[in-house]
Amino acid sequence: MTSLTLWDPFRNMATLQNEMNRLFEETFRTLGGWTQNGGSAWAPALDVWETDDAFIVEASIPGIQPDNLDISLVNNMLTIQGEVQPGAQQGQFYLRERPYGRFYRSLQLPMPVNSEQIEASYTNGVLRLHVPKAEEAKPKRIAVRSNGHLIEAQPA
Repeated sequence: MTSLTLWDPFRNMATLQNEMNRLFEETFRTLGGWTQNGGSAWAPALDVWETDDAFIVEASIPGIQPDNLDISLVNNMLTIQGEVQPGAQQGQFYLRERPYGRFYRSLQLPMPVNSEQIEASYTNGVLRLHVPKAEEAKPKRIAVRSNGHLIEAQPA
């Protein structure tokens, strides 16, 4: 027997928005986006996730020399920029899809972080940033008193 499901026109809106964002990002990556200085740039793909203590940011930037990276944090706006040099080639290109040249990517972090303890590493074409949350932004467990007795909260 087949069950009926109520149609919800907003159920797939987040998926549609993500696909549209990806489409625009891929288009600008292919055609070349524009930097604030008027030159063209591309934007590396990011993975960002949150733990109790930090944000982890991974950016795919194959072929860059680490000294060509510029990472900054201003008012919780994390910015990664740099330049990937084109590889040496002999002959004429048949297909060229790998990005090179200047790149720029900014990400607004949702809460205060400890900028003095940010760690960056680069391995196998992936830049990984460990961005610790500021102490005031970390979750705190609140003890509850009942009739003068302290009730210990159980870990979540």
